[in-house]
Amino acid sequence: MYQVEIDTGSGFCFGVTTAIRKAEEELAKGSTLYCLGDIVHNGMECERLRQMGLVTINHEDLKQLHDAKVLLRAHGEPPETYALARKNNIEIIDATCPVVLQLQRRIKKQYDSKDEEQQAKGKKQIVIFGKPGHAEVLGLVGQTENNAIVIASFEDVKKLDFSRDIYLYSQTTKSLDEFQRIIEYIKQNISPDATFKSFDTICRQVANRMPSIAAFAARHDLLLFVCGRKSSNGRVLFNECQRVNANSHLIEGPNEIDPSWFNDELKTIGICGATSTPKWLMEECRDAILK
Repeated sequence: MYQVEIDTGSGFCFGVTTAIRKAEEELAKGSTLYCLGDIVHNGMECERLRQMGLVTINHEDLKQLHDAKVLLRAHGEPPETYALARKNNIEIIDATCPVVLQLQRRIKKQYDSKDEEQQAKGKKQIVIFGKPGHAEVLGLVGQTENNAIVIASFEDVKKLDFSRDIYLYSQTTKSLDEFQRIIEYIKQNISPDATFKSFDTICRQVANRMPSIAAFAARHDLLLFVCGRKSSNGRVLFNECQRVNANSHLIEGPNEIDPSWFNDELKTIGICGATSTPKWLMEECRDAILK
């Protein structure tokens, strides 16, 4: 029999926990509740809440909606979403993560600043290290009237105009190591006549998990990383698991567990997940192995 351990540090982060709690509280009242986008990047948790009555909609659906309640998930939304809600008499249940909300405000303040050095907005580049099209990133770009530049990876930094001022921020769930590489590259290439400022806006609840999840992965013969394939922080954390343990597999649920991964030489199996992975799902994966 294998020894199976679930990582105690895995599971929902504060922002996701709050969003799901708010959804459950509203649904318990018996009223119809809409959620703008998947409440969490985990299909099985979304299905659980759908069965409770949560209706997931997209931005096109929102335009047609009037006199309703809509939950904004932890990722946050751009200003135009709030404006549309006011226009359509939609009650917003705002579950934007406090870390994301603070980041939105910082970017908006920087974009709106008109000090002597920044008379023209065209002189400065507000750059966001993040996944293009990701819900959080769309909300951040929206604070700049969609003028911010998004760079997805270290390679993209080379496309910036180093003769102009650069103000660098990061999506909250990106890799801290890659962010530092980008900072160093800009420092080395920025014009002496241009200003460069970087702001470490990576959520420490994700960043601090990197060393602990690496240690967890390293001490097991086989690792199952449970997460939805849409999860950005899940990809970052899984890559770290693979780096230290080549026998790591990303699965969305127990039905994706492959019997060929198991043999008589295995002694310990670790199960961990993203900040969007519910504990109950990791427990189901454990039970599927031990049954």
